[in-house]
Amino acid sequence: MENQQKEVFSKVPAITLIFWLSKILATTLGETAGDMVSMSMNLGYLIGTGIFAVIFIVMVIFQIRAKRFHPALYWTTIIATTTVGTTMADFADRSLGIGYAGGSSILLALVIISLLSWYWSMGTIAISSVSTVKAEAFYWITIMFSQTLGTALGDWMADDAGFGYKGSAILFTSMLVVIAVLHFKTKISRPILFWSAFVLTRPLGAVVGDFIDKPADHGGLALSRYTASAAILVLMVLITIFVPQKAARQEAQH
Repeated sequence: MENQQKEVFSKVPAITLIFWLSKILATTLGETAGDMVSMSMNLGYLIGTGIFAVIFIVMVIFQIRAKRFHPALYWTTIIATTTVGTTMADFADRSLGIGYAGGSSILLALVIISLLSWYWSMGTIAISSVSTVKAEAFYWITIMFSQTLGTALGDWMADDAGFGYKGSAILFTSMLVVIAVLHFKTKISRPILFWSAFVLTRPLGAVVGDFIDKPADHGGLALSRYTASAAILVLMVLITIFVPQKAARQEAQH
């Protein structure tokens, strides 16, 4: 009997312009909401990390148990990774004294180890393959590390490297444009380009979030973290409701 190709749907969204817009909004929300809990509510980085870690674990369990792609569930889980990434990176960099450079280096190594382990275990790191429990576990572990890395990297560029919030936003946006050009003009591995862009959207969201809520004397707009978080969340909800998002697809042979 001849092999027949059957379309298999992943449990993560197809990579479209809306995906990247939602990702940047989610990372910005992660920064403002993480700072809201740890700073504005005065709970501190450790307690904030504990709160968001529980939410992250619960959402990943729901995501893995789901039988198919659900946009609201997926983006809620992404937001959970960005908030826990924000407070975890701030705790390591500031409370533990590792520093932005040290934290970024450690987290970059963890992202690379996660991706290599995923590839060695399954033979691919393409997001279209995320349709099994094992693949999802690798996917969410990699995302959690990448979101935490993004916070540390954004703070490093904005503060220690002296780019400031606006300069850092321009820098990370430029890097994303380069990746987009490489995607359309070269044959460089699509999964590598995807994960490079995925990582870079996090520091972009981090510095945009900091620009929104940090004091004016620190280069920010000094807007309320509560207001900023609520506005971004409403925008994400509207996009999720009114803009159709389909699951990524792969072809499997049976």
